[in-house]
This record gives sequence, structure tokens and C-alpha cells, in this order.
Amino acid sequence: MTQAVWRWKRTGELAPWAVSNTHGRGRVHRESEHPYRGPFQRDRDRVIHCRAFRRLMHKTQVFVAGAGDHFRTRLTHTMEVAQIARTAAACLNLNEHLTEAICLGHDLGHPPFGHAGQAALNRCMAGHGGFEHNLQALRIVDRLERRYPGFDGLNLCWETREGLLKHCPRRHAKALGDLGERFLERRQPSLEAQLANIADEIAYNHHDLDDGIRSGLLGHDDMIEVRLYQDAYEQARRRHPGAGLRSLMAEAIRGMIDRVVSNLIETTRTALESAAPEHSDAVRARAEPLVRLSAELQALHAELARFLRRRLYHHPRMEQEYEKARTVIETLFSFYFEHPGQLPPGHGPEDAGEEKARAVADYIAGMTDRFARRRFREVPA
Repeated sequence: MTQAVWRWKRTGELAPWAVSNTHGRGRVHRESEHPYRGPFQRDRDRVIHCRAFRRLMHKTQVFVAGAGDHFRTRLTHTMEVAQIARTAAACLNLNEHLTEAICLGHDLGHPPFGHAGQAALNRCMAGHGGFEHNLQALRIVDRLERRYPGFDGLNLCWETREGLLKHCPRRHAKALGDLGERFLERRQPSLEAQLANIADEIAYNHHDLDDGIRSGLLGHDDMIEVRLYQDAYEQARRRHPGAGLRSLMAEAIRGMIDRVVSNLIETTRTALESAAPEHSDAVRARAEPLVRLSAELQALHAELARFLRRRLYHHPRMEQEYEKARTVIETLFSFYFEHPGQLPPGHGPEDAGEEKARAVADYIAGMTDRFARRRFREVPA
């Protein structure tokens, strides 16, 4: 470790390649600075206090919200992402408040019923620009949340909005101005955004595994084929020879997370020392991310993701739930598109055609699982 990097680690200063609190690109609507809170603290607080964030409590992560008291919801997943990312940000002397703001807002645009709901809504919107939850999150913080008299949306900082866009099709990037340029030019976002992205993957891979065990769809004999789990389970068994299987499995998952996050921090630290970008814009000019796992851990993490797709996400019981979700979403979209007058006040379209479809998608995407099911039961036969 270089002497300069050790100085940042010891004093807690932001590294030069971190996003600065004082030299950001600002907000769309100019606001005076707050005497006690920095700009990204304010962004974090605005996300936490918005309606879309509260609704995450009743939205599906993997198992339909309400299926069990201990399964993750979109909200608890979001909190776990923020915890992982903020820990790593502190170790790497990145901007913790920006990292947390991005993590807390990254899933605001998810519709009910998880990825099945998104896929169904995207099909419904196929002729009207499609639906993508990252773009919907940006739409929420830029337009749909209405809490302030001076502007629509939350008026978040450019850097926070940048981080919300993990994916963006090129056809949409062109309409986003400087926020979409990196998708057209194949460049990277800030380190804080990169960290939020990979923390999301770490969280859902490991915690979906945990929920799969709790559901009974996955067991020890299934998971032993995953090398990350094999290694962690053997370590847990050696440390706790008298422990039962259930507690050893839980200990193994904790060990997996610790191994991956530790590798992320050390690999990223080494990459940053080697690249030594002068500032955050030098990070954005790069084609490849600097926040990353080692090649070995990346391969193991990818193996875990493939296992989950094969053994959990496409399990027959899960496919049944997905089919129910698709029916609810498609029925609601068809009904409100044909009867836009049934949309609540404030949700009606300004124009016909694509604007009408987008207004319907906004309304459905904002629903919780239970509200969507209730509306579905009220649709006339």
C-alpha cells in the first residue's frame, strides 16, 4: 500500500478519485446549501422520506411479498445493499453518503412482483418505449415524486442520478443528455456508482440463496455444488464441529459474503493504486470499471448466479408465481390503457398514445404487490 493511500485510510479523508462534496455537478434546480448536511446526505434523506421508498416494503424481492414474514422484500434488500456498499466505501475512502444515496434509490423503479413484474410490464410497453426499472427510478426522482413546491421530483444531485442508471439502452441514453453519454461512449460512472452496482449483485446473490433455503426450495445437498458454498461450509464445520446443519449453513452464507466483500475491497484498492486516477472525472473516462472482484472470485460469484437461475429462479414453484404475476400486470395494463379515465387523479395521461401508455405504466409500477392484487380483483370481468 502506498504511503498516500495509507494517509487517506488513517485520516478518513476522501481519496482524490472519490466524488467530492464540494465540486459536484449540482442539481437541475439550484438550491442553497444546507448548514449541517452535505449535498449527498440531503439526497439520501430525500430518498428515505419519499413515498416510492416506503412502498418497497411491500414489493417482491424473490418471494412474493407477504408469502412469509422472514423473506426479503425490495426494502430489506435495499438496506442490505447499502450496508455492504457503505462498508466498502469507508475502507476505500470513497464518498459514503453518495454511495448510500445511490444504493437506497437503486430499486425505486421496480414494479410489483419483482423481475416477473418488470418483464410483464416491459412486454406491455413494447410498442411504447418499453419499461426498465433503472429508467423508472430516474423518472421517479426527476418527475413523479411531488414533495416540494419549487420543482417536481426530488431534485437530486447529478452524481446520485448518474448512479441510479446501472443499465440504459442506447435508444434511451440519447434522450438523457450528459447523463446518458457514458452509455453511448461506453465509459464508466463514478467509483461510488460502480460500488453500488456490485454491492447490489453481492447482496441479491447471497441473500436470495438464504431465502431459497428458508423457502425449502434449496437445501444443503443442492448448494454443495457451488464452490463458494463448499469452501465456506467446510470452514464453518471445522470451526464449529458440534454445530447443527442449519446453523452451519447460515454460517457458510455469512462466510461467503465476507469472502466476496473482502476480495472486492482488496482487489479494488490494488486497482486504484495502479491506475491512480487524478479525480472522479478521470474514473469516468475509463472503459473498464476499477471497482471489481479478482478473476477467481468473479468466476465463483458468476457460478453462484448461474446456480440461482437454474435451481431457484426457474424452479417450477417459482414459475407458477411468475405466471400469476404476469396475469395481474397484463390485466391491469390492458384495463387502464382502455379506460384511462379510471386512473386516480394525478395519474391521468396528458396525451393519447405513448403518453397514455407511460401514465398507465407509472401507475402500475408504483403499486405494491398487495395493492396490485386488490386492483386486479376489482377489474370488471
